[in-house]
Amino acid sequence: MKIKSLFLLAALAVFAAFKPAVQTETFTIDTQRSSIEWVGSKVTGKHNGTVKLSSGSLAFSGQKLQGGSFTTDMTTLKVLDLQGEYAQKLEGHLKNDDFFGVEKFPTSAFNITRVTMKGKDQATITGNLTIKGITHPVTFPAVVKRQGNAVVAVAKGVKIDRTKYDVKYGSNSIFGGLGDKAIDDEFILDINLAGKKS
Repeated sequence: MKIKSLFLLAALAVFAAFKPAVQTETFTIDTQRSSIEWVGSKVTGKHNGTVKLSSGSLAFSGQKLQGGSFTTDMTTLKVLDLQGEYAQKLEGHLKNDDFFGVEKFPTSAFNITRVTMKGKDQATITGNLTIKGITHPVTFPAVVKRQGNAVVAVAKGVKIDRTKYDVKYGSNSIFGGLGDKAIDDEFILDINLAGKKS
């Protein structure tokens, strides 16, 4: 009897070791319900605005984010803290070659390469950010939630060093001596993604 019991336990252990993996599911980002907000600071103040997403998806295994990517439409870059002619002038400057060169580089993209879960709904996300055709890794904390066929991923205060992407206009660290005309090298992003099962 003992031999049969041992054999049964061994068989159960083997089957448990080979249980099927949780299936990876893809969620399409809803570009109308998602947003990216930006803040750029300078010596004399700061400006803020938005840029729209054009596409994206997130991959989940059960409740855990596994990967994903999204693309932003740089032609939609908008200034919110100014109105009328002043807003249009700044938007035009941000879109020209001094900054993001939107005519040549109409999109930017982020591709997740690693996700480390830090607890319920808390994650550290690492991925490759591409701006103006230049790619560098970026890591930031995020809140990630799945509720049935819907997911949300929110990252606040993501710091991006624009000089790494050949956005050097007004950078005191590169040109020096700019005084009150200097613009901070880092700009800040708040990323809000909402998706539904594909």
